[in-house]
Amino acid sequence: MKVILLQDVKAQGKKGDIVNVSDGYAKNFLFPRNLAKEASASALNEVKLRKEAENYRHDQEKQAAIENKAILDKATLVYKTTGGADGRLYSAVTSKDISEMIKKELGIDIEKKKISVDEVIKTVGEYKVTVKLFPEISSVIKVIVEG
Repeated sequence: MKVILLQDVKAQGKKGDIVNVSDGYAKNFLFPRNLAKEASASALNEVKLRKEAENYRHDQEKQAAIENKAILDKATLVYKTTGGADGRLYSAVTSKDISEMIKKELGIDIEKKKISVDEVIKTVGEYKVTVKLFPEISSVIKVIVEG
């Protein structure tokens, strides 16, 4: 019997997969627990439409990431903060600070988890920061810290 999985089922597949199972397994285990539904024509069409919508959304997010990468690659951010006379800062510049600066100056909202600072920014100077925009798209921003 062909069924569409409504949730991940161990040893069968992931949510949305169409799998062949025995009639007894489907009727006695999968259907009563709402883990699957029968693969009728309307249900198959619904799965197809859902996958198309998901692919469209994925393509839109990827296109937005490419556009943001073009903006971020050209950007140089200047972060002004207070520090001691020897060039050391009173507090480190974090990914949260950089995220807020990107949103304020460039208008691009990026989560702080997607910003990777290679070294701890505790002194005045110029740093390279990596921003992961999409699984295979990332950008490097130049951040200048002034005291």
